Amino acid sequence: MKTIATPSLTLEPQLAVHAPEMFSVLSDPAIYEFENQPPVNVEWLTTRFERLERRTSPDGSEHWLNWVIRLESGALAGYVQATVNADRTAYVAYELSSRYWRQGIGSNAVRAMMQELRDSYGVCTFLAVLKTRNFRSLGLLQKLGFEPASEALAAQHRDESDESVMVLAWPVNASVHHAR
Repeated sequence: MKTIATPSLTLEPQLAVHAPEMFSVLSDPAIYEFENQPPVNVEWLTTRFERLERRTSPDGSEHWLNWVIRLESGALAGYVQATVNADRTAYVAYELSSRYWRQGIGSNAVRAMMQELRDSYGVCTFLAVLKTRNFRSLGLLQKLGFEPASEALAAQHRDESDESVMVLAWPVNASVHHAR
């Protein structure tokens, strides 16, 4: 797993040492409008990040890849993450502090991560599971070219009835959709 640099941000492999700075980013209550809740404290987040540093599931069948998003200013804006399966599919997810919403940061970070997943892990199908009401996340995914999954595919990946599944499939020799 490597650091990914773009013209406007850097994705750094997430480490436990990021926890104190990420705690303040992830304590933004606006992030949790549709699900989940902020981390309990810095110690809890440090322990979670330490577990994720293994980069694989306990049985070794999945790659767990997490990057923090560092802006040109040096500030952390959030994170992107992927679970890469043996069948060359990946679940993608992301969280950004609300102060960085609607600035292209999220889509740039996810796009850079997807490019890395394609280049280094051979991923050709990307999946995202989100709360159906989460219009901001839906907009980001649509900007990247994701489309609603078929009902059959959605049923395989959806855990709760109020979730939507979005999918983007591209051939290994293609590049990520660059919407303007």
